[in-house]
Amino acid sequence: MEHTLKVYIYKDGKKPIFHLPIMKGLYASEGWFMKLMQGSKQFVVKDPRKAHLFYMPFSSRMLEYTLYVRNSHNRTNLRQHLKEYSEKIAAKYPFWNRTGGADHFLVACHDWVCSAPYETRHHMEHCIKALCNADVTVGFKLGRDVSLPETYVRAARNPLRDLGGKPPSQRNILAFYAGGMHGYLRPILVKQWKDKDPNMKIFGPMPAGVASKMNYIQHMKRSKYCICPKGYEVNSPRVVEAIFYECVPVIISDNFIPPLFEVFNWNAFSIILPEKDIPNLKEILVSIPAKRYMDLQLGVRKVQRHFLWHGRPLKYDLFHMTLHSIWYNRVYQIKPR
Repeated sequence: MEHTLKVYIYKDGKKPIFHLPIMKGLYASEGWFMKLMQGSKQFVVKDPRKAHLFYMPFSSRMLEYTLYVRNSHNRTNLRQHLKEYSEKIAAKYPFWNRTGGADHFLVACHDWVCSAPYETRHHMEHCIKALCNADVTVGFKLGRDVSLPETYVRAARNPLRDLGGKPPSQRNILAFYAGGMHGYLRPILVKQWKDKDPNMKIFGPMPAGVASKMNYIQHMKRSKYCICPKGYEVNSPRVVEAIFYECVPVIISDNFIPPLFEVFNWNAFSIILPEKDIPNLKEILVSIPAKRYMDLQLGVRKVQRHFLWHGRPLKYDLFHMTLHSIWYNRVYQIKPR
């Protein structure tokens, strides 16, 4: 890929929906990818005739923020905006029509009801979509789409702040979760385990404020297992947060496709449980042998570098891994003639 792949970035589309990367917060993955892709001298070409892939640099976060009328439950204007954009590049350039958009891609991380799978289903059906909401039941297609890691970037200038955690011998909390009661699963988790066992630090929302955020981070740094239940959608930023703080992620989300699954064996550094196993959560974790836990935690530390953003991309970091998955899926789609 590093020696071959060339990408053309469409200049069409106006800010803030297009060309404006959001580098901080819950949906920062799409912003960091956009920023680094726009600045890449290695992969980006100015002549679209030399490109293997075509990037449509829109932000699903800014699409929602700019066009959605709060509490209207009406997404017609969002769909229309993307429809007009795709029709414009199809009319202006020859590249879309020759493949039906199959060599075009977008990167989107907004996870609510206005998420990218729905809004792009009709007008960008054949495009490769790198999505945080990698749910096979709502339009995510294996072999074409890419499961994008959802990274909660707390400091845009330093995305690696507070990286790492305690060594295994100093992780004295068996399992930790704290967060909002989004969706149907988290209330079940909290009802089952909150204040039920001193080794199971399962909470609801933590109070606002810096001290609370640091308490949340310190719990992750001191826990053996970090519980990552789905919210409204199948994805959760806690999966990458756990890896960031070197805590073994326990993913509880049926129908979720883990990020970068084309490359990684997630069983080597995470526990994936069906939602029905929440009542047996402690029993399952306690039954994991010490040697198995040590191997999982070492696996987390080994893959950690692949889930990190850098101001200047490093080989095998999250920018390269995401682009590789997009390129891999495009190559996979091409049928021999």
